[in-house]
Amino acid sequence: MSFKKTALLICLAMVLFACSRTQPRIPFGFIELVYYSGDPLPYERFSFFVIAEDDDGIDNLGELRLYHDREGLEWIIKSEDWVHYEEEGRHWTGSRNIAMTENRNMPRGQFRAVLLNKGGEKTERNFTFDAPEEPRYAFPVLHIEGGYFIIESAYPAHTFMVYDQQGNLLRTVPVPSMEGYVIELRLPNTARFLALWAQDETYQTSAMTDVVSLR
Repeated sequence: MSFKKTALLICLAMVLFACSRTQPRIPFGFIELVYYSGDPLPYERFSFFVIAEDDDGIDNLGELRLYHDREGLEWIIKSEDWVHYEEEGRHWTGSRNIAMTENRNMPRGQFRAVLLNKGGEKTERNFTFDAPEEPRYAFPVLHIEGGYFIIESAYPAHTFMVYDQQGNLLRTVPVPSMEGYVIELRLPNTARFLALWAQDETYQTSAMTDVVSLR
C-alpha cells in the first residue's frame, strides 16, 4: 500500500473517531420533596439530582430535563444552571429549585429524566416519587435568643445551614441536640445566620426554615 493511501486511511479514521457519538448515561438519581416556609402554608419544591456521565466528560453535557408525562409538565435545566456536589466519591448534578407556578403543590407519580449532551445524543431514566400528599410532620421552628437555640421539630434528622452576612452558605453542621448554646457549634467567625434543614429520608421529604439571625 502506498504512503499516500495509508495516510488517507489514517486521516479518515481520525475523522470518524472525532465524529463518533456516544450516549450519555444516568446510572442513578433521586427526587426529594422540600417544604419551605410560606404564608399561610408551607410550599413545595423538588430537589432533583442524577449521576450524569458522558465518555467525553461532564463539560460535554448540555441539558437535564424532567418530565411528568401524565400532567404534561416539563422542567429544563441548562448546564450553566446546574448545581454540582460530591458525596462519597460520587458526582451529582441537578437542581434544588424544581417548582410549580404560583407555588402549587408538586405532582406525584411517574417522572422521566432526559440527559442530553452537546452532540445531541440523549438517554432517559424513569423515577417514581410518591411522597404523602400532606406533610407527615408539622413545619419545624428554629428559635435563637441570647446565644441559645431551641428547635421544635418531629422530623427524624436535622442539620444547621450556616450563612454569612451576604447570604452565602458557609457550611452545614449536624445538630447535636434540640437545644443548646450557639457557641458550642463552633461556627466560623463570619457566620451571621442559621437555618434548619429537617429531613425524613424514609419518605424523601425535608423542610427548610427561614434563616434566623445569630445576633
